[in-house]
Amino acid sequence: MPSFDIVSKTDQHEVTNAVDQANRELSTRFDFRGTDARVELASDKITLIAPTEFQLKQIDEILANKLAKRQVDTKALDYKNPHVALNEARQEIDVRQGVNAELAKKIVKLIKESGFKVQSAIQGDHVRVTGKKRDDLQAVIAKLRETKWDMPLQYENFRD
Repeated sequence: MPSFDIVSKTDQHEVTNAVDQANRELSTRFDFRGTDARVELASDKITLIAPTEFQLKQIDEILANKLAKRQVDTKALDYKNPHVALNEARQEIDVRQGVNAELAKKIVKLIKESGFKVQSAIQGDHVRVTGKKRDDLQAVIAKLRETKWDMPLQYENFRD
């Protein structure tokens, strides 16, 4: 029986490269010279560090630009509130991986309401869709692509 998985993955290697490029640009920019502004990456957490909140926003723009050039969707980033101290501002950004339970329920509900002859099941951090016909599965993918989600979705493991 044909099936496919709906997942949300972010290429960690590309995120690492984007952070490295952002740090390189920060070291050469005139407005950041002599400051301790930097971008740190620890597993799935990016930390922006700058002297002021305004410079924090500039660093965020640089990082978003570098991520976009590397085809990393910025919808996968979850921004926390910035922490501003006397001489330092910090902001943490989580890089989300996998389809969370709330989004998975919305996806399953949309598939059921659309009237396709397929079954969908939540399996951990992804959703598996199975059906008798390949055309039904392709129609589900088309329907999901035209819907706006708050996370980037990929469709993989398409099997006949």
